[in-house]
Amino acid sequence: MATTVGDFLLQRLGAWGIERIFGYPGDGINGIMGALGRQNDIEFIQTRHEELAAFMATAHAKFTGEVGVCLATSGPGAIHLLNGLYDAKLDHQPVVAIVGQQKRAAIGGDYQQEIDLISLFKDVAHEYVHMVTTPEQLRHLVDRAVRIAVEQRTVTCIILPNDVQDLDAVETPPREHGTIHSGIGTIAHSIVPSSEALIQAAEILNRGKKVAILAGAGALHATNELIETADILGAGIAKALLGKAAVPDDLPFVTGSIGLLGTRSSWNMMNACDTLLMVGSSFPYSEFLPKEGQARGVQIDIDGKMTSLRYPMEYNLIGDSKKTLRALIPLLERKTERAWQADIEEDVRRWWRVLEGRAMNAATPINPQRVFWELSPRLPDNCILTCDSGSAANWYARDIKMRRGMMASLSGGLATMGPAVPYAIAAKFAYPERPVIAMLGDGAMQMNGLNGLITIAKHWTAWRNPRLVVMVLNNGDLNQVTWEQRAMEGDPRYIPSQAVPDFPYAGYADLLGLRGIRVNRPEDIGLAWDQALSADRPCLLEMVTDPNVPPLPPEISMKEAKAYLSAMIKGDADSIAVVKASAKEIWEGWFPPSAKPQ
Repeated sequence: MATTVGDFLLQRLGAWGIERIFGYPGDGINGIMGALGRQNDIEFIQTRHEELAAFMATAHAKFTGEVGVCLATSGPGAIHLLNGLYDAKLDHQPVVAIVGQQKRAAIGGDYQQEIDLISLFKDVAHEYVHMVTTPEQLRHLVDRAVRIAVEQRTVTCIILPNDVQDLDAVETPPREHGTIHSGIGTIAHSIVPSSEALIQAAEILNRGKKVAILAGAGALHATNELIETADILGAGIAKALLGKAAVPDDLPFVTGSIGLLGTRSSWNMMNACDTLLMVGSSFPYSEFLPKEGQARGVQIDIDGKMTSLRYPMEYNLIGDSKKTLRALIPLLERKTERAWQADIEEDVRRWWRVLEGRAMNAATPINPQRVFWELSPRLPDNCILTCDSGSAANWYARDIKMRRGMMASLSGGLATMGPAVPYAIAAKFAYPERPVIAMLGDGAMQMNGLNGLITIAKHWTAWRNPRLVVMVLNNGDLNQVTWEQRAMEGDPRYIPSQAVPDFPYAGYADLLGLRGIRVNRPEDIGLAWDQALSADRPCLLEMVTDPNVPPLPPEISMKEAKAYLSAMIKGDADSIAVVKASAKEIWEGWFPPSAKPQ
């Protein structure tokens, strides 16, 4: 029996299956914090900053499929949640934010830390944001916040004034006019298109002679179905970045990532296909999809409003990707002509040779591609990978070969800096027995990662398997933006904005009682990964890498080439090193290792 509104909040969340809340305390949520201390069913994870709490809640949702919950105090604490919550919103993850507020009597009186929280959260939690003003409301506000977060795959928010938190709980509202009587009730529905719709879509796919499949985050649970569909249709499978774990990269017809960070194989497939099947993806860059009118299109998505948005599809199937593909497969005709898929497989084999050649090119001191290339065959079974925005995402997208059973994620729609380490922490709490690897640059590490290490140091001894590796590319540069300035704007590197202060990342990890390894020689990369992955505690792996190795897109446009040359001509301080590194990358693209002239 709950005593206060704060007690009942936790009791009701527990009834919905919530086992963990990420947050940071403050006087606006003292009533909730007191309630947390009076129970043992929900674990509270204190983060170093509310933004990290929201990132962790997002990652929990991504890796478990459950609702993520974050908690913050009123005013500044609530504001700090926003970036992580937008990460959840744009990647369609179910997250409930619980925030405090000043006493009801003070609201509207320009009180200290009084923020119009309903307005503040109205965009990020626009499907549902409400404030509790009486104890009788709480039950249906919690029920609806969780239900809508799950059903709409979105962010919802509950606001609790601090005086309400200490009022007597009302577990069952009075049975009278004007009250709401909500229930938990299992959410169970199977979304499969009608047989008529499936037949129409199958007809389009069966007529295609060169079928390309694009898999996204919505297809992560449909691995077997994607593989079977590709086998029947003689298709290749490209992957949006959030769908990197949807199918393993050891399959010969998987072309890898698509887009600016994608592979040449995916680019070639999309430019030559006559039919496109998009499954569970809202990949935003239409220039990397077939030209309009080139291919007939079928899209599968659980959200009808996301269909025919990136490419003018001929038929849209609204449904769960796994169930829809399973219903579609019996209607598909096996292609007897396999030349298209054979060409894709040969192109993929060549591309992997290109990547190997690029990774092994000399750099000063370390080629960042080699860091990821050396990691790939060492990845533990069933590991979980997290990556940050920045140049690390380029090498993660291309050089890491996913295997069955692995999980991986990053900030997709928002592409914000800072989530790799909090994502890894949340993954470790959800799956303490699984190895977790976070990959990020020094900019993101200084933004959020250093604080995240403190949380790791606090909790790692409670994890059944202590293996958690945080790999930092220490190149002294906000590298992705530097390359964007060169390739998009034609401007040289602007040192005041781009230089990252030097910091002893490995030494800091040692100071916290973790393991720190610093690597500045390419021949030591493999051994360092072996040591980090076998360490008896979480490990910070600091790789001192060359910022002048270019993250070349799969196809360089004339506009990008002109901008690049303009940046060099304008006096980029690193122009000589940049030109040399770029020449090596281009050469490997023309002559991968096994095809080099003798």
